[in-house]
Amino acid sequence: MAMKEFQAESKRLLDLMINSIYTHKEIFLRELISNASDAIDKLYYRTLEDGATGLSREDFFIRLDVDKEARTLSITENGIGMTQEELDNNLGVIARSGSLQFKQEAEQKEDVDIIGQFGVGFYSAFMVSDQVTVDTRAFGADEAWHWESEGLAGYEITPGTKADRGTTITLHLKADTEDENYSEFLDQFRIQQLVKKYSDYIRYPIRMEVSHTHVKEGTGVDGKEPEYETHTEVETLNSMTPLWKKSRSEVSEEELNAFYKEKFYDWQDPLKVIRSSTEGAATYTALLFLPSHAPMDYYTREYEKGLQLYASGVLIMDKCADLLPDCFSFVKGLVDSQDLSLNISREMLQHDRQLKLIASRLEKKIASELQSMLNNDREKYEQFWKAFGLQLKYGMYDNYGAKKDELKDLVLFTSSAEKKLTTLKEYVSRMKPEQKYIYYGCGETVERILGLPQAEALQEKGYEMLCLMDNVDEFALRMLMKYDDKEFRNISADDLELESAEEKEKTQALAEENKDLLAFVKDALGDKVKDVRVSGKLKSHPVCITTDGMISTEMEKVINAMPAQEKIKAQRVLEINGEHPIFQRLQELYAKDKDRLKLYAEVLYDQALLIEGISLEDPSDFSQKLCQLL
Repeated sequence: MAMKEFQAESKRLLDLMINSIYTHKEIFLRELISNASDAIDKLYYRTLEDGATGLSREDFFIRLDVDKEARTLSITENGIGMTQEELDNNLGVIARSGSLQFKQEAEQKEDVDIIGQFGVGFYSAFMVSDQVTVDTRAFGADEAWHWESEGLAGYEITPGTKADRGTTITLHLKADTEDENYSEFLDQFRIQQLVKKYSDYIRYPIRMEVSHTHVKEGTGVDGKEPEYETHTEVETLNSMTPLWKKSRSEVSEEELNAFYKEKFYDWQDPLKVIRSSTEGAATYTALLFLPSHAPMDYYTREYEKGLQLYASGVLIMDKCADLLPDCFSFVKGLVDSQDLSLNISREMLQHDRQLKLIASRLEKKIASELQSMLNNDREKYEQFWKAFGLQLKYGMYDNYGAKKDELKDLVLFTSSAEKKLTTLKEYVSRMKPEQKYIYYGCGETVERILGLPQAEALQEKGYEMLCLMDNVDEFALRMLMKYDDKEFRNISADDLELESAEEKEKTQALAEENKDLLAFVKDALGDKVKDVRVSGKLKSHPVCITTDGMISTEMEKVINAMPAQEKIKAQRVLEINGEHPIFQRLQELYAKDKDRLKLYAEVLYDQALLIEGISLEDPSDFSQKLCQLL
């Protein structure tokens, strides 16, 4: 038969596909094995429909054959095969898919699961081959047919010699180049690896002759040199049944742990296993894992989030980032669905309704499981929190607080009460009846926060305080704004509303009496402070720094530490304890020695900064001023 040309559109598509559509050449094996599985499915369901009883699932197989000398790789299946007309129609016109047609005809049947919907997967063979041959005999046919092509030039169909039903596709691999090693696809270990990676859950056995080398019996002992011998046997390369498709009673905890460690390269068991399966608008099965520790690169830019994505048991994407929100990026696992709209190469997902629906349901499931762990296994949850709590707090702040309501009951902070982790709900439940705010302080350690001058008044009243030690903490709480109608209040804010009406009146009177003194101190400090005030909330400490406005001193430190950020400055207020002896000394100096009063003001301000954990601009200058006073 004369050479036939591909249609013009098919030629362009073939050229595009070979050079552009598939990003990884190894995908060709996945495509051809998936097509082989489809061919078997077609025959299996046709025999069921026709009432034939001569065939069962156990009769079907897919076989891989390697010939290194001839540089060929063959994929054989004993499925439905093709007639001459089907061979011409299915392989002569790219993007015409017999699988798609079969699926459309069988939409009402249960358990019909055809992977190849685009009719282009077969042509991925040309990425690694300079010639492809197909030998096929249709089920029940008397004739076999041979299809042969070297790519864009076209194809030939001639009578074939295949004796049994099914199809054999033989790839004549290209010669190696400086950039490409096509010989890797003749290596048995590489083929085993690809089958395991992409096609491990194809429902029919994928078989191949595998060579094993071992020490010859009787050698390598009693001082004898070991001799080696090689034997070859046919092995099944795939496990066929996905673990996630088995019922819970069929899978032990040990099997799930082993699966996780092998699949996701961890040496420790997962902290928790989450299984989810739904049908309806989006049918999928998910098997998710919460790791017991954070990977070394987790909090770096190099870390890639995402779940493995399978379409009917065939791996489509190794890390589908769209299935996980950033706040749950630590979750490992996989999703298997029949309802995904894939693009032409099956390497990428179209952003469709099904994908978004699956992602939304998974997000709710993960949040629900975390809440359950928090409520029922606090020790395990705190172990999880130690590894990934920072990510949840980032999640509250990220994207303008889009996830804050979902995460607010999952976050933990160290409490001043017993220096233990607490939820916001637990904190509020312990608030005193007269307490208006959820108070918090920022610092490097719990001890430093509790040592702040402002914390003294809270402790005297018996008010609990949240100790925030991570950079993101205050940003997260500011984004949340309230919890259970209780506002958050930084203890470094200018007004904590801790004073009684009588105490406020006394403080105001003292401020009025000393307004000229306070104005002088403010002028002495210049633009370092927005204001200088008499404070009624300080107890044993002489001074403290508070802030006026939205930016706290802690937020100032965090933002200014970021590279390429415009520097900001909190509106600082120096508060002086009107009951402290130092205030009396300031009054004396205002009357007798204003130059020395200015020195006192500068030293007191620097002391307040140090207590707050803010670095001094000129430590040497502070030291000299302190020496002058001494």
